[in-house]
Order: sequence, then structure tokens, then C-alpha cells
Amino acid sequence: MGEESSRPGDITGNTYTDLAAVTPEAYAIASTSRNLAREMVGNATPEDRIRQRCSVAVGDFAMADLMRFSGNPVEAGVAALEERAPIITDIRMVQTGILKRGHASEILCALDYGEDIARERGITRTSAGFLALRDRLEGSIVVIGNAPSALLVVCDMVREGVRPALIIGTPVGFVNAAESKEVLRTLDVPSVSNVGTRGGTPVAVAAINEIITILAERAGHAGPGY
Repeated sequence: MGEESSRPGDITGNTYTDLAAVTPEAYAIASTSRNLAREMVGNATPEDRIRQRCSVAVGDFAMADLMRFSGNPVEAGVAALEERAPIITDIRMVQTGILKRGHASEILCALDYGEDIARERGITRTSAGFLALRDRLEGSIVVIGNAPSALLVVCDMVREGVRPALIIGTPVGFVNAAESKEVLRTLDVPSVSNVGTRGGTPVAVAAINEIITILAERAGHAGPGY
């Protein structure tokens, strides 16, 4: 699969949509940040929009150059959301941060599943949760911002034939975080990830929320708080 993809028709030019900005002040702040990000990051492709949002989320435009995209992830994500595919997260912070507007997908957290598997196998609760949710992974959107162990488990299941529609993998840390994302990028599955040890909840949430925003724009829900 190609490393980059683009759909110029999605680029919104000087318009801006933020489904979370429900007041004029909030919209003004978000719009000003995004305008600056457009100037610093560029605005030529849908992937640039994710780079912008992730940079704003961490307050560092260096994040833009660390982002990686495989298999046309924006289109894959939008298509999955249109089908109301479940969004499955590693931790509750990621689950909480994902927009509840602009889509009709159920948002699940792996921590709510697989307690018996974690206890029996002595593995992390997030890893066990994804194992317990194996039957829900097909066609789903997986969003992992903190647990490299869980990302590696999901990658193993992909190798075994399970195929999520999209994997957003941006775990942060010094133990297996960079390595798990490298493994993700070897797989034949649409993905958003980043290079190195940086990442975390803000990056993962920013990536999926921008895809949700693109979906909402295509449905004609544009403007402050739509």
C-alpha cells in the first residue's frame, strides 16, 4: 500500500469546521489555531489536515513531520464511519476524547472487556480487551494512543486474518512504543501512525476526530459547531 494518499476535493481552503466548538469564542480559538497550522504544515491533502490537527493537539509543529499514513486511511475511516462501524479504543481517555457528534458509531474501550483473559494469561488489560473483542475488530476503527502492547496484539490478529477498516496507532513511551508503530506500518491495512516514542492520547484523538470532521463536512455539516 502507498505511504501517502490525497483527495484534493476534500480540502476546505479557508473554511473551518470544529464539531466540538459549540460557542463563538471556542470556535474563534480553534479556527485561529487551525489557520496557523495550515500556514506551518500545509493544506494540500486530507493527510495534511490530520498533520495540522495533531500538531495543534500537542502544541508542536514538529509533530507534523512525524506522522505516517498508509493505505488511504482517511477514505477508509470515512467509509467505515458511514457504515457505523464501531470505534475501539485502548483506554478510557481516548474513548472520552473522541467526538460524539458527526457520526453514529459506537465507541468501545478495550478496558471494559477481557478481565478473565488478562488474569489467566498475565497480560495487560488493554491487550486482553482487544483479544476479547476479536470478533468486533473486523471492519472496525481501532484507535490506540497509549498501549503499545495492545497495538502489537492487534497487529498479530491482523497477520492472522482479522482486518479492521482502519488502525490509528500512536502509543507513547520508551518501551515498545516506537517498535509497535513500525510493525503497524508493515501491515497491509489502512493506518495512521507516527515515528518514534512521541504520540499519546492527544495525537490518536486528533487523528480520528479529523476524520469524523471530514465525514461531517461531506454530509454538509460545516461551520461553527455545525
